[in-house]
Amino acid sequence: QVQLVESGGGLVQAGGSLRLSCAASGSIFSINAMGWYRQAPGKQRELVAQITSGGTTNYADSVKGRFTISRRNPKNAVYLQMNSLKPEDTAVYYCNADRAVVSTGIKDYWGQGTQVTVSS
Repeated sequence: QVQLVESGGGLVQAGGSLRLSCAASGSIFSINAMGWYRQAPGKQRELVAQITSGGTTNYADSVKGRFTISRRNPKNAVYLQMNSLKPEDTAVYYCNADRAVVSTGIKDYWGQGTQVTVSS
């Protein structure tokens, strides 16, 4: 059974920082890419940042220069350092494992979500 466990969300004032963490547990041979998505009330889920097993990163334009994604491959963990937070960053943030190779095939996995609230 593969699980993604997130931590690090919370309430912060505009201009502040938060660091999100996500660790994948279970029998995983490899993960193509790990990333963070977010969903604000009334909006669709959107990609925030993603990092491949080789270290290639991709960021949403709205977070470039403020957020940094990093990954620890042996432990299948991914982190999101969020600086200069804005009220519009308020959302539930979800960890994603893209194309994880497990004993039953190749699958995508999602965490349960962690709330990030930025007050003005």
